[in-house]
Amino acid sequence: MIKKILDKNPYQLIATAAFVDLFILCVAWEWFISPLRPGGSWLILKGIPLLFAIPGLWKGNVYTMQWASMLILLYVTEGLVRILETGANFWLAAIETLFATVGFVCLLMYLKPIKKEAKALKKISAEK
Repeated sequence: MIKKILDKNPYQLIATAAFVDLFILCVAWEWFISPLRPGGSWLILKGIPLLFAIPGLWKGNVYTMQWASMLILLYVTEGLVRILETGANFWLAAIETLFATVGFVCLLMYLKPIKKEAKALKKISAEK
C-alpha cells in the first residue's frame, strides 16, 4: 500500500494533503477553535466543496484538478481577508492561506506538463 502511495506524483500527494488539511482546518475553526458564534456557526459548511475534490485529486483526475485549482482560490481569498482579524483568527487565516496556496501551486505544477502535452498534440493534429 505504501508503494502505491509513493508511486504517485509528489505534487498530487501534496495537493491532496493540502485539501484534506484545509478541510480539517475549516471545520475545526468554525466549530470549536474560534467560531463566529458560541457553539459553532453555519460557516462550518464552507469545507464541504473540498470534500468533492479530494477523491478526484487522489486518483489524479485532470478535470477535477482543473476545477479544484479554481475552487481553492476562494479559500486563498478568505484567508487573506480574515488575516486582518486579531487573536487566533489571524493565525488560523494565515494557516488557511498557506494550505490553500500550497494546494494551488501543487495543482498547477501537476497540470503544467499535462497541458503542455495536450497543446503539442493539438498542434500536431492541426498540421495534418
